[in-house]
Amino acid sequence: MKGINGYLSFNGNCREALLFYQQCLGGELSFQTVGDSPAAARMPDRMKDCILQGTLVSRKLVLMGTDLLGEEGLQKGNNISLMIQCSSEREIRSLYRKLSTRGRKTHQLDRSAWGALSGNLEDRYGNHWMLYFDKTKR
Repeated sequence: MKGINGYLSFNGNCREALLFYQQCLGGELSFQTVGDSPAAARMPDRMKDCILQGTLVSRKLVLMGTDLLGEEGLQKGNNISLMIQCSSEREIRSLYRKLSTRGRKTHQLDRSAWGALSGNLEDRYGNHWMLYFDKTKR
């Protein structure tokens, strides 16, 4: 396992929030908007300025965020997830299977346009997990 990061969900103010956290915590901040991603073709034009993923790196802290929410919208409990950066495809598949036992698979493991493997789930205790493996970034 490479690490575990906090992953925050926002309702359209991800950029504002991560800029605030950068002021508080320091570090390097990067953003990818929906419009600048391969997902742009599948999304409504009104969403092109939404943050697909923002990442703040300050020393050992990695804080990530997004404006994209599931159908249920932003609710208490789904605004923060633990994101595991996996070291192998075998590891991500194993962790996904184990963590989703008696839980809910909210996004099956699948490959992104750039080849990364990712999936989301809610465990049996109601905690949200995001698992990610990118074989190009070992």
